[in-house]
Amino acid sequence: MEEKEIREKVVAIIKDKLGVEDDKIVDSAKYVDDLGADSLTLVDIAMALEDEFGMKIPDEDIEKITTIGST
Repeated sequence: MEEKEIREKVVAIIKDKLGVEDDKIVDSAKYVDDLGADSLTLVDIAMALEDEFGMKIPDEDIEKITTIGST
């Protein structure tokens, strides 16, 4: 899977879970400060990423995902 395709899928998940517009989806956007996410939403995003990409994200790594660029 190409990086562009991966990013498109990640962006679609973020938009779905946070209900944000395209112009808010930038690599430097912070989930909590800029996009209004809370810890439960971050877990929900991580679970959706796990389902989409068939992988497991350890709980301690979820805490490290603070910006869209770090996803």
